[in-house]
Parts: sequence; C-alpha cells; structure tokens
Amino acid sequence: MQRVQNLTRTILVAAVMSGVAPIMPWSFAGLGADEASAAVVSRIVVRGNTRIEASTVESYLTIRPGRAFGPAEIDESLKTLYATGLFEDVAINQQGGSLVVTVTENPMVNRISFEGNRRLDDKTLSGVVRTEERSMLTRAKVQSDVQNVLEAYRRSGRYRATVEPKIISRSNNRVDLVFEINEGDRTGIERITFIGNTKFSDGRLADVIRTRESGLLSFLRTTDSFDPDRLDADQELLRQFYYRHGYADFRIVSAVADLDREENVFYVTFTVEEGEQYTYGDIDLQTTLTDVDPEELRRKIRTSAGDTYSSLEVEKTLEDMTLDVSRQGYAFAQIRPRATRDYENRKISLTYFVEEGPRVYVERINIRGNDRTREYVIRREFDIAEGDAFNRVLLDKAERRLKDLQFFKDVRITTSRGSSPDRIVVNVDIEEQPTGEIGFGVGYSTADGVIGDITLQERNFLGRGQFIRAKVGAGASNQVYEFAFTEPYFLGRRISLSLDVYRRNFEANDYRSYDSKTTGGSVSFGLPLRDDELRLNLIYRIFDEDLTWNRPQDLSGGLQSSLGRNLTSSIGYSLVYDTRDSKRDPRDGFYFAFSQEFAGVGGDSRYLSTTVDARAYKELLPEWGVIGILRTGGGYLNGLGQNLRSSEQYQHSDTWLRGFEMQGIGPRDSRTGNSLGGRWYVHANAEAEFPILGLPRELGLSGAVFTDFGALWDSDPAVNNCVVAGCGPATPATVQSNGFSPRVSAGFGIKWASPFGPIRADFAWPIIKETGDRTQFFRIGGGTRF
Repeated sequence: MQRVQNLTRTILVAAVMSGVAPIMPWSFAGLGADEASAAVVSRIVVRGNTRIEASTVESYLTIRPGRAFGPAEIDESLKTLYATGLFEDVAINQQGGSLVVTVTENPMVNRISFEGNRRLDDKTLSGVVRTEERSMLTRAKVQSDVQNVLEAYRRSGRYRATVEPKIISRSNNRVDLVFEINEGDRTGIERITFIGNTKFSDGRLADVIRTRESGLLSFLRTTDSFDPDRLDADQELLRQFYYRHGYADFRIVSAVADLDREENVFYVTFTVEEGEQYTYGDIDLQTTLTDVDPEELRRKIRTSAGDTYSSLEVEKTLEDMTLDVSRQGYAFAQIRPRATRDYENRKISLTYFVEEGPRVYVERINIRGNDRTREYVIRREFDIAEGDAFNRVLLDKAERRLKDLQFFKDVRITTSRGSSPDRIVVNVDIEEQPTGEIGFGVGYSTADGVIGDITLQERNFLGRGQFIRAKVGAGASNQVYEFAFTEPYFLGRRISLSLDVYRRNFEANDYRSYDSKTTGGSVSFGLPLRDDELRLNLIYRIFDEDLTWNRPQDLSGGLQSSLGRNLTSSIGYSLVYDTRDSKRDPRDGFYFAFSQEFAGVGGDSRYLSTTVDARAYKELLPEWGVIGILRTGGGYLNGLGQNLRSSEQYQHSDTWLRGFEMQGIGPRDSRTGNSLGGRWYVHANAEAEFPILGLPRELGLSGAVFTDFGALWDSDPAVNNCVVAGCGPATPATVQSNGFSPRVSAGFGIKWASPFGPIRADFAWPIIKETGDRTQFFRIGGGTRF
C-alpha cells in the first residue's frame, strides 16, 4: 500500500510540475468515492518541515478547516506548494478529521563551485548563475543555470562546451552545488561570405565588420569566434557603411551563421542588396519657430546639392541645428529630414523641418557595463542631463562620441518609458576594451647606427579618461626620455589640458661634432570651436639647450652661434580642422593644421615660426579597398631682431621625406658635414595603400607605394658667415645645399594589422639628391595594445 501511495505521489508531482492538473479519482488516499467528491476537516497538520513555519505552509493551501473541498482544491494546493520552490516533495492525506500535509523541504545551498573552467573565471560564471548560496535548491533553477553557463561559453565561441551539475549532500539538509565543465575546443569561423555585393569587394566589406575568419593568428584574438551579438552589430556596421557611401536603398537580406558540428566551425554568410548610389538633389529648410532666422540656420547644413549622399553628413547637420536652436531657447525643438527620391536620376532631395516637439524630459540616465571607466567620464559626453528636454539626435551624438573615445568595444543607447508619459529613461550599455598601448620604433641611421624607442601609453588612465605616455629612446649616441599627460576635460569643461616634459641627449658622432643636452616641457590647452572638427590649441613651451664640443677640428663654424646654453620660452597656437573618419586608420576625410609660435616671452631666443600641414584621404577604388593619401606641408622661420641659432632652425624629418635619415638634407657644412638647418621647408607626399592579393585576409597584411618630395633651405646668414669665415676654432668652409633644391624619393611599404597593433616597414630609394645628403633605405615601426 505504501509503494502505491508513493507511486501515486510521484505521478501527481510529475503532472503538477508539467502544469497539467491530474484528474484522478484516487487523489484522496483513504477516502471513498462519496467522500472524495466533498470532504470537510476540522484542522490542518503540517509534518516534515524543519525551517519553514507550519503557518507558512498552510497559507499556500486553498483548503480551509470546516469548509468542503474536493480533488480540484487538492490539485490546486499541490501546484501552489510546488510553485514556491521550497519543497522537493509534498503529500496531502486525510486522517480522520485532520488534513495531513507532509512536506520534504528542498535543501539549502551551502556552496557553489565550478570545476574544469579555465577560459571563463569563477566570477564571470557566478554572474550568469541564478542559484545563490544560502538559498533553496530547486532542480528547475539548476537546469536553468546549466543553460546560462552553456550560453556564456557559446558567446565566448565554445559551442562544444558541456556542463554537468553535481549535488553533494551535507549535514542539516544542506548541499554543495558543483558545476563540472568541459569547455571543449573553441568554435572558429571557417569562412565569411558576402553575396550580392558588386560595388565593394568581399575584402573591403570584411574590413568593415568586426567578425574575423579563423587563421594562423587565431590564438591572439577573440573576434574569430561566433557571437550572435557581434553578428547583429556587424549588420549595423554594414548598413552605416553603405548609407555613408550613398547607397540609400541598401538592405541586408539575411545574415546566417551555419554551424558544422562535426568540424566545430561556423560559416557566416551575408546576403545583401546594394542598390544604386545617390547624390543630393535640392536642399531646403522650413521652420515653424518664429524667432529663428532660417538663413542663419541654413549655414549649419552640411549637405550640398550634387555631392554623394552620406547619412553621416545628415546626422551631423541634425546635431548642429539641434544645438543651435536649443541655444536660442527652443529646448524641445525637433529637426526632421524628409527625403524625396528621384529613382530615375538617382537623387535624394532633402527638406529639413524645424518645429516644436512634445515636452518630454529625461528622467534618468542608467549607465551599465563600466567596470573600469568612471561614470562621469561617460556622462560628460552627453549634451543632455537628467531633467533636460529629451532629444534623440543628441543621444545619437553622444553614442558617436563614446565610440570615438575608443575606450569601448561596443556602445548602445536605448530608451524606455519613465514613471509618467512625459518621462523617458535612457539606458547606456557599454562593453569595455583594453586602452593601453606599447609601441616601438626601430631604424638604422648612418650617423647613429641602430636606433630604437619604446613607448608606453594609456588612453584611459585609472578609468578617468586621461591620457599618459612615457617614451624611452636610445641609439649608439643618443638617449631620449619623454613623459606626457592630458586631461581632456579641464575644470569640467570640454577643454583639454596637456603637460609634457622631456630630456634629450645627443653625443658627438661621425656626422655631428658636438654634444647636445635639452631639457624642457610644455603646457597646452585645446578648445573646440565647432564640435570635434575645428579646434584651437594654445601652447606655452620652455626648454634649456646646452651644446658642447670636444673635437674643435670637427666643429662647423656655423654651429658657433649655437654653442653653450640657451633658454627658449615661447607661446603659440594652432588651428586644426579634422574631418577624418578615423584618427588611427583613416580612409576618408581631410586634416588641416595652421600653427604659429612666438619665442621671446623671456629666455634668449627671438623668432616667429609659421607652419602648415594638410592631409587628404580618399578611397580611390572602394571595391578593392585602395586608399589614396595626399599630404603637404611647409614652414617659415623669421628671426625677430637677432640672428637665429643653427639649433633653432628647421631640420629634416624622415617622416615627411622617406629615403633620407633625420637631418639628412638641407644646408650643410662642406667640411664637417654638420647639418645647419634652414628657415624654409616644404614637402609633399602621395601614397596609395591596398590589400595584398593572394595572401589570406586574416594575416592583416597590406601594401603601399609612395613618392615623396621635400626641400629644406635658406640657413640664417649669420650661420652661413661663420661657416665661410671659420668662426672660433673651426676651419673656413662652404655651405652646401643652401638654396631651394628639391629631393625626391619613391618606395613601397608593408603594413601589418597584427594582434600586437599596426606595424609598418618602409623601403625608400632617393631619386633626386644632393652631395652630402644622408640616406636611409629602411625603417620599421609599430605598436601594440594592452
């Protein structure tokens, strides 16, 4: 009889847990048919409970003493008791005038542990497990935890992971819950395929998305494992890429990841419809705001008729207009672009409608996922705060700013309803990434032999958004020490403060007959004039330079004016206009900088320096990923009431004229070969970068061909006179290459987008050079992130 009752209870429990109410005439053990249809008890007795009060058990019952009940009430009571998650087994029986409820309490979780996990640590796994220590153990929750752990491993690219829960009994109805994990091999991505693309090559689109194919370097990166969230993000990246290149009809037909369980790899396929490329048609503006001047607002429009359509230009126009009308007192104004498409001529005409929007406020801004970055670093990128008028355009702008910081792998800003219809909650979900870098440069100089430097930098120091850099460089006859610090939000405003100190020692060698020791520093402020595109930088510099010599017979007479100690104190500014799509790896956009520096704020030097630097980037063959780069620059140095020292004049840099070493061109002492420097310099560079065909894409190798033009001339007359007259112990000589004499070089480079960071090697040959020039055939440099 007892076995039958136990079997009955087991079947009943199974039915209850499955959510199906059992229809059984024997639901009441010991009752006849008539009694089973309706029964009355005088009291309820609870047995088997140790931690849970009897009154708590009774409160879950639908049966009450003195009230008739039947099978439906028994079934409902069983369901309710099991649904609490407090009991492993429940039995309800009538004994005379009493209803006996016998329970077996679920055990208490004493400890939760993980075994076999190496790729995901205990802290990460504990975050996905719902069961907690000192809580009731339920098998349903354990099974849910198993699925959560498996999902965590799938998101880390391990689809062969298995999890087996083990329950170890302890005293006093306590248990230890152990998850035994077999992580399995990582599930890689065998191939990424694009179907339907004709305007851009597979390789170009592969550069747009974050997912990568598995290859030789898979052990150094994580983006070659399948992640459904990353796949969703990749689709958005593809959409934005096409929209910004004028393909307004672009759409993703499907994005599918097929798992080959036998090979443990994924095949990812994007099927797209590119559509046609559009240009802008008519551009118009209409406003219902009476106090806003339409013509003044038109100046904020960045879209021009005839240009290739770009969603980014439309977004920035909306941002500029929104901020402008907000400053004029229209906090709730909305700017809505309305597009009219001319499919035949492939034109998109835009009308910007400016009107008063609904009065909705930001109730709260929730920031989630910032384990390292301080919350205020994220909040300061918003042009709206809690309590301000809600504006979706400004949220999109904040999202773009946060992504541009390069502190985060992913940034998503969403909204939800607030406590009332006119309140909105803003949710900011971020995923952090490493922001430290270690860089190196290696080269060979005919003057200093092998030279190199190591740079350590952190772009988000202590999670405060601050930038620090430390650099140490050395060669056979030189040492360089530098330290820099930047606070991007000085005094809580969008003004950057930068501090820089350095020490540079150069010893005499075969081509430099003097020792140079320079110690200095600078402080600068950066002020945005037009969002992040136009900036004004103000700088103060001070440095002490000490030049000595120990071989008078090798000293150029032109260096006499530079010998000894000299203190330079200067102020300056630079105006920078930057529309590049990326600061690290630009493919499109323009950079222009105009700078002037006045030395004479105390110290010994008096001069005015003016320099210009311009760069343009354009995708020449987007379908093949070929990028064209043009760069030009120049400068003029004017002494103010006194002669210029040789060390104050411009010197050649091997970054703008490859194929020649540092100080490799320009005015030079014909006897000693010492570089004298010049008051003028110009340079121009043309380069094309392209992927190397035939090599696996995952290697990250690309090539470049370039030609450089440059000239440095017109040393200060006082320096030239000392060369000719033989000032001091120097022997008279002549000045070489003092006039305008262009040099030209050409070569090729190899870039490697390695897991350690970008590395580049350049090979350059001088085509036009002068007597006395110092050449440099090879240079390599790069860096990594940590």
